Amino acid sequence: MSIALITLGGTIAMGGVDASRPGVVTRLTGADLTAAVPGLAELGVPVDVRDTHAVPSANLTGRHLLDVVAEASRAVTGGATGVVVTQGTDTVEETAFLADLVWPHAAPLVFTGAMRNPTLAGADGPANLLAALRVAAAPATRDLGVLVAVNDEVHAARWLRKTHSTSTATFAAPNAGPIGQVIEGEVRVLSRPQRHEPLPPADPDRLEATRVALYVVTLEDDGLLLDGLADTHQGLVVAGFGVGHVPAALAPVLGDLAGRMPVVLTSRSGAGSVLRHTYGAVGSETDLQRRGLLNGGLLDPYKARVLLRLLLAAGAGRDEVAAALARHG
Repeated sequence: MSIALITLGGTIAMGGVDASRPGVVTRLTGADLTAAVPGLAELGVPVDVRDTHAVPSANLTGRHLLDVVAEASRAVTGGATGVVVTQGTDTVEETAFLADLVWPHAAPLVFTGAMRNPTLAGADGPANLLAALRVAAAPATRDLGVLVAVNDEVHAARWLRKTHSTSTATFAAPNAGPIGQVIEGEVRVLSRPQRHEPLPPADPDRLEATRVALYVVTLEDDGLLLDGLADTHQGLVVAGFGVGHVPAALAPVLGDLAGRMPVVLTSRSGAGSVLRHTYGAVGSETDLQRRGLLNGGLLDPYKARVLLRLLLAAGAGRDEVAAALARHG
């Protein structure tokens, strides 16, 4: 029995200063990370370190994540009880969700990172890494899909949001809360969300070539910035006001685009669902659905984009996209 540790970089791995560049840039290896974790030996499970893509999380791509999932799958097939991935926190709400959509194993795949780098007082990386390893080793976390362990909380990747730019308590799940906690070294699972069937493995080349735009609606928005979008992109996610509303002038623009590509309606609010049939004015959720927009439900705009891109890369048609949104949203 072992835990595989796949390291990608990010704040958790920023260990020193390069005199030629301002800021913390020197990357720590997986061996460096585990050596800095007090109490790791008490875990009683060997950690198999696999250093992979050493990039900031802002530079991660779908291809990188598919590589990580494949590496994690090999580790599980080879006997690992679970897998931990360390990366920068900036994009983990998207990367962990992408992994969750395609992860086929009962064994947990656990993402973690840090908000304070190891040169700062109160660095949270060692504690988060230890918690993630405990979560990956815990029998109770099997069949929960991809998880994120931060700040002694366990989150389902599908609900996680980064809510603050610097706080160590940045991660939350506004619609559901954490599904577990790590208390005195013990992993306590408090709820078990239903797990969806994984999507078919995506072809990295097709995923790379699939472009899905995210458009945030603003006051007095007339959609001028959307001109020509159908010539360059295969899909669009709209982050509308509140329960899924847009200015009346924008509604026909979005309706025209929905006739040419899948357009998913989400909310920019940060929590809550897009509605389906409560309001009926021009630009309301009912009006936009009548014009062909697809309802994203509880999916936030970032996750809706990840899901739509995977589906389009796999050749999904409108009906398949709508069915997937109904399942995941």
